[in-house]
Amino acid sequence: MNSDYYVVIMAGGVGVRFWPVSKSDRPKQFIDILGTGKSLIQQTFERFSKFCPAENIYVVTNLAYRDLVAEQLPQLKSDQILCEPYRKNTAPCIAYANYKIRKRNPAATVVVAPSDHVVLKEAVFLAALREAAAAAARNPWLVTLGIKPSYPNTGYGYIQFDDRAADAAHPQLKKVKLFTEKPEYEMARSFVESGEFLWNAGIFIWSLPAVMAAFKTYLPEIDELFAAYADLLDTPREAEGVEKVYVSCRSISIDYGVMEKADNVYVVAGDFGWSDVGSWNSLYELLPKNAEGNAVVGAEPMTYESKGNLVRVPADKIVVLQGLEDCIVVEDNGVLLVCKRTEEQRIRQFVEDVAREKGERYV
Repeated sequence: MNSDYYVVIMAGGVGVRFWPVSKSDRPKQFIDILGTGKSLIQQTFERFSKFCPAENIYVVTNLAYRDLVAEQLPQLKSDQILCEPYRKNTAPCIAYANYKIRKRNPAATVVVAPSDHVVLKEAVFLAALREAAAAAARNPWLVTLGIKPSYPNTGYGYIQFDDRAADAAHPQLKKVKLFTEKPEYEMARSFVESGEFLWNAGIFIWSLPAVMAAFKTYLPEIDELFAAYADLLDTPREAEGVEKVYVSCRSISIDYGVMEKADNVYVVAGDFGWSDVGSWNSLYELLPKNAEGNAVVGAEPMTYESKGNLVRVPADKIVVLQGLEDCIVVEDNGVLLVCKRTEEQRIRQFVEDVAREKGERYV
């Protein structure tokens, strides 16, 4: 393995759309959503452990989840868990990791990825990642991974690319023309039909000098805040310095703050069996179905005239469904959710209503 390769896993999200399994004290990334026996963050860590040494993997999470990360990833030392006192989106999270890694290896090549994505074709994914990392190590490029779209999904961002190879040494890399956030259906359909667009997987690869230069150019105020307290990193006063930075810095995504503005952005396209598993319905699409089109995690239900459902209940439950079609049926720790798959966007409202009427302990 290349000792100059590092990985930053972003694990600070709340995951409201996976309620009632995902709750504020144990969000989606720490849950075995797929029924494999491992949580999403554990699967992510194992995947990247095949790319770089485990001691080069950092997890950035909310301070409230420090113990969960340590519990689920005992391979990590305490200084590999970076704790954010407040949620400020992905740009501050990445800036924090940049300055932390610079202490160890100023010439590092860094991969930044979410903790809660699924990759079914791991070998293909790792090959593309190594290709992107090799290119990023040799060039001052900001590289991202793009997924070949299979249908006009309106929940993903899109990347338009120039089909010409960016470099003879790296024919898989293409120059990025444009980022577009979550288009309407007709626009998404035209993107897919054109063959010039990819889904944005939110996975980034760059050399540390390249990304820190980008912050200085496009997000100088965030870079200056971290630079001012950089000497406190890896000291007993690190948390104090990070607190001061996060109180002052604005909330902004790396996509909006850097990637959409920079002119040195490249993409590697692939079909990795990727999903961001962003909702119960996306999990339904990912899971295998039985003859009635039901997708099941946990207890196998007895079904009568029921089809197209996602059922996720504890393995020791007996579930009987009659006349239920295209629904989400999820039970966890005393909370049962039954709703139409087409209405899953209302789950956020359900969570707010339950918190108000039944108590915060249920959300």
